[in-house]
Amino acid sequence: MQKRRLHFLLPNIETTHKVVEKLLLARIQEDQMYVIARHDADTSDLPKAGLAETSDIAGSAQRGAAAGAVTGVVAGLAAMIFPPAGIAIGGGAIAAGGLAGAGFGAWVSSMIGIRHDSSEVQDYEKAIESGQVLMMVDVAGDRIDEIEQTVKAGYPEARLEATDAHKPAFP
Repeated sequence: MQKRRLHFLLPNIETTHKVVEKLLLARIQEDQMYVIARHDADTSDLPKAGLAETSDIAGSAQRGAAAGAVTGVVAGLAAMIFPPAGIAIGGGAIAAGGLAGAGFGAWVSSMIGIRHDSSEVQDYEKAIESGQVLMMVDVAGDRIDEIEQTVKAGYPEARLEATDAHKPAFP
């Protein structure tokens, strides 16, 4: 079953503590919950969002791998068509160029992506700065309604903002 990521916008830290407790009772593991709050909020005992959730590292690495692979294949083709100093280069150069380009592209792009906020987080930046708390929860697709009802039943002020396909950091 595919995992989905739920985005809840909670009014404050106190409500967030209560929602975490409810989700733990609903058998959602703490490592499947991610909390993002204003920098001055005390989130020391809440599940924190890591770089994979707060930065664009995954998307950047994927885009860099694709661009690097294309560039590497083109470089391999060029080396095969115009061999340097009469050296015979076979089809392996194309594959090697593609692999090397993909690896290098992913590495360089992830270094850039780590410095940029995730588009998921950027959508909620104003709400977070105003004191609200963004909580992301990864759940099995067949539990979305159950988890939404669990949160809404105890905390009607919690708003389900989005449901996205789960995007692992490194597929």
